[in-house]
Amino acid sequence: MSRIRTPVVTGWFAGEGDDFRLLGTRCSVCASVFFPREDAACRNPGCSGGELIEVPLSRRGRVWSYTDSRYRPPSPYVSDWELEWRPYALIAVELAAERLVVLGQTVPGVTVADLTVGMEVEVVPGVLNEDAETTWTTWHWRPTEVTA
Repeated sequence: MSRIRTPVVTGWFAGEGDDFRLLGTRCSVCASVFFPREDAACRNPGCSGGELIEVPLSRRGRVWSYTDSRYRPPSPYVSDWELEWRPYALIAVELAAERLVVLGQTVPGVTVADLTVGMEVEVVPGVLNEDAETTWTTWHWRPTEVTA
């Protein structure tokens, strides 16, 4: 049986492989870019507001900060309590063109020992969780020198 691939948050990312992108919105008046996306009104307090247009964000950025999760997060995070907890690296990335900082997990196998501030990374498709019916998709950050 094949699982249904379902985004963890609809409308925040799209595509596969080299076409995978985070999706933000840009104000048509002040050109401010938002992620997570904003669909109601421009969040720039100095802007009179304009139409918000969906835009694909930069695929690459630089590590702004990072840490690891040494504990199992509380609900609604989904994990199997029967399995041993495995820490994972969290990374804050400043996107190249937009100058936004976006948080996310690194690809499996990349730890804080592999990261440095200023290192170039790229966004790639990832899996947050799977159950019998669904593969919950998300984004991960991968150092550009890592190809797997």
